[in-house]
Amino acid sequence: MRQAIVYDAVSPSFRKQYSYFMEYRTLSANKDTVNKSWILIDATNAILGRLASKVAYHIRGKNKVNFTPHVDCGDNVVIINSKSIKFTGNKLKDKKYVSYTGYPGGQRFTTPIEMLAKYPNRIIEKAVKGMLPKNKLGRKLFNNLYVYEGNEHPHKAQNPKSI
Repeated sequence: MRQAIVYDAVSPSFRKQYSYFMEYRTLSANKDTVNKSWILIDATNAILGRLASKVAYHIRGKNKVNFTPHVDCGDNVVIINSKSIKFTGNKLKDKKYVSYTGYPGGQRFTTPIEMLAKYPNRIIEKAVKGMLPKNKLGRKLFNNLYVYEGNEHPHKAQNPKSI
C-alpha cells in the first residue's frame, strides 16, 4: 500500500532531489517580455460582428500563449476596406447608433447607412471598442487598432501579416 508524501515532513535532501514537484510557476507577461506583431485584415464582405470579435481577440492578445489579463500583450491590427463591411438581416436600416451632445435634447440617432456614407471607419471602431474592457487597459488597447476606408495604409514598413 502506498503512502502519501507530506512535503513538510520530508527531509531537505529529498526536497532537493525532487524539487520539480514544487517548481511549477505561472509565467506572467509584462511590457518588456511581450512580443507584439502587426496583423492586416481585409474587411471586404466581412460581417461586422464576426470581424469585430476576431479583431478584439487579437488586440487583447488572447490568441497568445503568454496571455496576461492586466497587460497589453495583444497585436496591432490594421483593417482595410472598411467601406465594404456587411450587415446581416435588417440591421442596415433598423440598427441605431446613439450619441449624446451633453445638452438637454441633445440625443442623436444615426443608422449604419448614414455612418457608412460619412464615417465608414467608425462602425468597425465602435464595434471593436464595445468588445474591449471598459477600463484604462481597454482604452490603451483601442490605440492598437487602425482602420482605413480604402486598400492603402501607411503601415507597410511594419510588414503586417495578412489573416
